[in-house]
Amino acid sequence: MARRGDTIELAVLGLLHEGPMHGYELRKRLNLMLGWGRVLSYGSLYPALKKMLRANLITEVSATTAPISRRPRIVYEVTPAGNEHFQRLMSEVGPTAWEDDTFDIRFAFFSSTDMEIRLRVLEGRRSRLQERLARVQGELERTQAEVDRYAAELQRHGVESVEREVRWLSDLIQAERGGDDPPAHRTAGTT
Repeated sequence: MARRGDTIELAVLGLLHEGPMHGYELRKRLNLMLGWGRVLSYGSLYPALKKMLRANLITEVSATTAPISRRPRIVYEVTPAGNEHFQRLMSEVGPTAWEDDTFDIRFAFFSSTDMEIRLRVLEGRRSRLQERLARVQGELERTQAEVDRYAAELQRHGVESVEREVRWLSDLIQAERGGDDPPAHRTAGTT
């Protein structure tokens, strides 16, 4: 399982790959990227930024005075070493590439990734979810008589969510192989 700090590092490098940003903007964009279920605090972001500064993956490019608070606003920019590290992270195709936390971040930056790597990550994610689906369906069958209707409904919802994501991944894989854009009418959250 990927450490949260590694996931934050990948996300920060990906965002700074697009251009320099200050901490507030980074946090805002990261929270949009991570989704409603996982909010990133400043207590997680700033230690990650300090660690990345020490590792020379990012640099502080300017300090301006914010008109309201009069505190300097530090702007971060990715370094050449940070760009290389980001490319190396994005080219990894092992199990950490398709874990729940890491996959979402990697997917957000797929435009910076070679097609073969994208395919391997998508196929790995689909395989992982198919294994999870088989396990959950087996557990559901064994426990159906033991749980109340609400617990059963929650389990059914979980199965349907995973089935929906497997279909979405299959569509993406088919589009990658065919050189097409992914279907715009279907997302991970809809059918």
